[in-house]
Amino acid sequence: MKYLDVKKEGHICWVYLDRTDAMNALSTDVLKEFTEFNAALKDDLESRVVIYAGKGDHFSAGADLKEKQKKVTKLEAWRRNFGKPAIWSFLEVDQITIAAIDGYCLGGAACIASACDFRIASDKAILGYPEINLGINLNWLGLPLAVRLIGPAKAKKIVIGGENENAETLLSWGFYDEVHPKDKLFEAARKMAELYASKPPMAAQMIKRSVNELTYSGDNAIMHMDYDQTLLTHETKDRKEAVLSFFEKRDPEFKGD
Repeated sequence: MKYLDVKKEGHICWVYLDRTDAMNALSTDVLKEFTEFNAALKDDLESRVVIYAGKGDHFSAGADLKEKQKKVTKLEAWRRNFGKPAIWSFLEVDQITIAAIDGYCLGGAACIASACDFRIASDKAILGYPEINLGINLNWLGLPLAVRLIGPAKAKKIVIGGENENAETLLSWGFYDEVHPKDKLFEAARKMAELYASKPPMAAQMIKRSVNELTYSGDNAIMHMDYDQTLLTHETKDRKEAVLSFFEKRDPEFKGD
């Protein structure tokens, strides 16, 4: 793997996203690696807990806006949605999963965090869903995952408002399970992992699977069109204005076109 650095400590598996030159942005290749790695965990009978973290100062800045997109037909674009399968792959991991979040955790990265079983953050962590400021909806199953964690009103606030939230706020909302000083984050993540790794793995994983079936079974049916909506918003003038203003470092002027 090019972008994932995997380290094993007994029954704990650490997975570091290592793309520090781009704030660990989620390129197409990164999403593919996550999907393939998570699928391969089916054959890993030793690891009982998987901790996902980012190398450097940030968990991930989200989707890579600077990635050059190939010119494709609408049909190809509709089929080549690597984001949703990547998020779904986190939900299908049998092992207990923990997101250890420091620095920025934006957009698709927040979707990854919300798809993990637990979220532990540093007091310097900043999380948000900037999609609306880029003229698009939140897809990759991110909306039901957020609603389930923090409720409809707060989900609307963070997703429609498009503002980043600090760790203290997200802890009070229930998005984070624990918040620790930056220099204690990985130590705290290891301690949390050791608790779940100490439990009988078959029972723990069966309970997790049952909870996920009860909780997430309807998401794919309800949100099957979230990426279709993204393809629609990609064609709007507001989307083009959002991206242009982002790179020109100015406030956008949205007109509803």
